[in-house]
Amino acid sequence: MIDVDVVVVGAGPAGTFLAAELTRCGVDAVLLERRSEPAPGTRAIGLHPPTMRALEASGATERILARAARVTRGIATAGGRPVGAVRFDDRGARFGFVATAAQATTEAALAIGAPRADRGCEVTRIAAEGDEAVALYRRGEAQTEIRARAIVLATGSDRRLAAALDHARPRSAPDRYVMTDVSDAPSQPPDTAVITLDRAGVVESFPLPGGGRRLVAWHAGVGDPTDELRRAVAERMGDEHLAARVETATWFGIRHVVLDRLRHGPLFAIGDAAHEISPIGGQGMNLGLLDAASLAPALARWLRNPADAAHLARWERDRLASARTAARLAALNTALGRGRTRSAHTCAVGAVRMAAATSAVRLAARAYAMGFDRAIS
Repeated sequence: MIDVDVVVVGAGPAGTFLAAELTRCGVDAVLLERRSEPAPGTRAIGLHPPTMRALEASGATERILARAARVTRGIATAGGRPVGAVRFDDRGARFGFVATAAQATTEAALAIGAPRADRGCEVTRIAAEGDEAVALYRRGEAQTEIRARAIVLATGSDRRLAAALDHARPRSAPDRYVMTDVSDAPSQPPDTAVITLDRAGVVESFPLPGGGRRLVAWHAGVGDPTDELRRAVAERMGDEHLAARVETATWFGIRHVVLDRLRHGPLFAIGDAAHEISPIGGQGMNLGLLDAASLAPALARWLRNPADAAHLARWERDRLASARTAARLAALNTALGRGRTRSAHTCAVGAVRMAAATSAVRLAARAYAMGFDRAIS
């Protein structure tokens, strides 16, 4: 017997938004989450124009923008001098900016209309059984089986259950970064992302609501992360005052994987469970939200008429193409930001300066703002 139309596993941004959109489409959805409480901290901060358009009909875009900063341009510097700039507000687009907001703000906006997450449920197995899907989950010592017409994995980088769809294994990159948020950065230009290219590695500074900044630096993998970030800001950016505002920092690594397929019968995967790429460039959460926004209507249509699977096939094809494009761009950004020899650094800065002086700068702005995602076609 079918207990529910769709089980969504994972109550992060992508899973929560998918459950909300399915509910708005009249689909009976259940949202299961392993964590008993929302994850602390904030990793994902950026919303790109395609995502804001995709969230607009739900009202989430308006709710997020009420508490977000708007990044209208980005500049690259080297040796204390500008080498190039891109603008996001000169194309007459409805969303001519990248929005930054605390992840809690985004998640709260996405949760409006979603079923309440059933927390403390660890899903240990999913499987396709004919036209049905079955999930086994554990709460404490009790185990429960739930049957659905479809199960969607939105489990983030925890990809243990994704083996039911695909056995792709993530590859770890050697790069490490240190990161923190500071509440006030008066020395930084407003509404502007600053990318500092340096022989010792890139330092990035992104606007946050209320005048704060997110600081990210390529990390050689030695030393205390807080000390490393302070040193990077002071020496590579040349900003002692901003460095003094760094109170603590954490490090993160990079993994790459894109599944060969996002659907196996009634089983689906979205977000980092389906494609994990470098967070440099801030595309990960956006990819997951665009997965969810386009899957909800296609899945609802399929549930009404299982013979009509063309929309699901198109969804899978477009989302895989978008993920692969994003992965290539993220890999390029990562390579550009690594520490390098003096001659290699000179060549990299020269390439950025040359691109900024030609029409390639428009392609760079489009790529940074996820303008190549299939969701906008």
